[in-house]
Amino acid sequence: MVAQVAASTVAEIDRGRPFHVDFREQHWVPGFTFLVDVVAVEMALFFGYLVRYALSSWWPINLTANVYAGLIIGVLVMPISCYLVGLHPGYGLGSVERLRRRLTVTIFVFGVLIAWDNIVQAGDWSRGVVLATFAFALVLTPLFETLGRGFLIRMGCWGMPILLAGTGEKGALLARILRDEPALGFVPIGFLSQNATGITEVENLPVLGHISQAGAFKDRVDTLIMTVPGIATNGLGSLTQDLPFPRIIMIPNLPEFPSLWVNTRDLGGVLALELRQNLLIPRNQLIKRISDYVLAIPLFLVSLPILAGAALCIQIASPGPVFYTQERIGMYGRRFRLIKLRTMRPDADQRLEEHLRKDPKAREEWARFVKLRNDPRLVPIFGALIRKISLDEVPQLWNILRGEMSLAGPRPFTNVDLPHYGADFLTLRQSVRPGITGLWQILARSNGDARSKELLDTYYIRNWSLWLDLYVLVRTPWAVLSMKGAC
Repeated sequence: MVAQVAASTVAEIDRGRPFHVDFREQHWVPGFTFLVDVVAVEMALFFGYLVRYALSSWWPINLTANVYAGLIIGVLVMPISCYLVGLHPGYGLGSVERLRRRLTVTIFVFGVLIAWDNIVQAGDWSRGVVLATFAFALVLTPLFETLGRGFLIRMGCWGMPILLAGTGEKGALLARILRDEPALGFVPIGFLSQNATGITEVENLPVLGHISQAGAFKDRVDTLIMTVPGIATNGLGSLTQDLPFPRIIMIPNLPEFPSLWVNTRDLGGVLALELRQNLLIPRNQLIKRISDYVLAIPLFLVSLPILAGAALCIQIASPGPVFYTQERIGMYGRRFRLIKLRTMRPDADQRLEEHLRKDPKAREEWARFVKLRNDPRLVPIFGALIRKISLDEVPQLWNILRGEMSLAGPRPFTNVDLPHYGADFLTLRQSVRPGITGLWQILARSNGDARSKELLDTYYIRNWSLWLDLYVLVRTPWAVLSMKGAC
C-alpha cells in the first residue's frame, strides 16, 4: 500500500520507540530544536571563518572580529526562517519534505545575506567567509537536526499525541507505520471507532470510545487521523464540523495514488485532487538528465585513482579481468552492459551451483533475496569488502555518461530478476532510467526482499522529484558506511 511505502521513504536512522498511551507533548521541544539550529549555523560560521583564515596566506585579508559581529547575528535569520516554515519541531513532515524546506531556507537566507552585504554594507563581509559558511550550513544544519531529533526520540520526548479514527485494517497498518517511524512525531494514544464492534484494543493501543465521544480528548490531542473506509460518502462535512480538533488528517482510500505530489484544488466549491505525474513531463526528464551529468562527470574524474587502487587489489587476489560486465534491462526495456569491478572468482557460477546444492538454507535465502550473505563466489580478502562499501558499483558512472543509467533510480534488473515480479511493475520500472543508488539501496539493501523492492521502487517512480533524488544521494553515504548489506 502507498502508506506503507511512504513510511519506508521517510525512514530515519532512529527507530524502535514503543508507544506510550500516556504520552504528552513536551512544549519545550520546539525551543530545543530551535537552539540546535542556532548552534549548527553558528558552528557553520565558525568553520567558514577558519577556512577563510587558513587561505589568508594565499588570499590575503584582514579578518577582524568586529567586522563579523553583524554576520553572527545575521545567520540567526536561518533558524528563525526554519521556524516560520514549520521545521521547529516539524511533526508530521517526511524526510524529503524536511530536506526540501531546509535547503530552500538555507539558499534563501544566504542569498539575502549576500544581497544585504552588497547593497547596504558595501561589501564589509568577506565573500569567502559567507560562501564557506553557506557550504558548511548545507551539511551541518540537517545533520544537527537529525542528531537532535534522534536524541529526543531516545529520551521519549519527541512527538505529539494523536488519535486514530477507524479500527479496521488501514487503521492498524497506520498504527504500525507510526510505531516504526518515530521520526514523524505522531504518537497514537488510542483509537476511536465508527461502529460498536466490541473491539477493545488494536495494535496494543486501546479503543477509547466511539468517534462521537471525540470531544472528551480536545484538551489532550490536537490532531485526529481518520482512516474510516467510505467515510467520504457518509456525511464527512457534518462529521468533521463536529470534531473539536484543530487538525484533522484524512487517509483516502486511494492505494495507487502518489503521496508527494498531490495538491488540493477548489473547483467551484468542489474538492478536487490534482495529481502531477512528474516523470511524464519532458522538462523534468531533461532536468534530471542534466543533473546526472553535472554530478557524474566530476565524480567519475575523482573516482579514477580509487578505481585504480581497487583494480590492483583485485588483480593480486584473483588474477584475471578487473572489470565485469553484465547485461541489464534499462529504460524502455533496452538492454545494456552494466560495468562493475569484478568481485567474484572466475568459476563463480560453478561455485554457486555447488553451494546451493549442498546448503538448503542457502537455497532458501537465494530464492527469496537472489543474494547470499556468505557468498562463496567472492574474490578472497578484497571481494567482500569492495561489495560491502559498494565500491564495485563506481564504474557505473561511465554508464551514466553513456546515457544508460542515472545516479538515483531503481537498480537495473537482470533476466534472473524478472520472474519475481508482475508485468505491471516491470512496465512501470522501465519508465525511468535505472540508477546506481535508490530507495531500496538506502533503506533495505540486502535485508530487503522482492516485495520491499517492489514497494520502494514503485514509490520512487510515482513520487519522483529532484528533492527525492537529493534525499537518496544524501542518504547513500550513510547506507554504505553502515555496511548493512551490499547494494
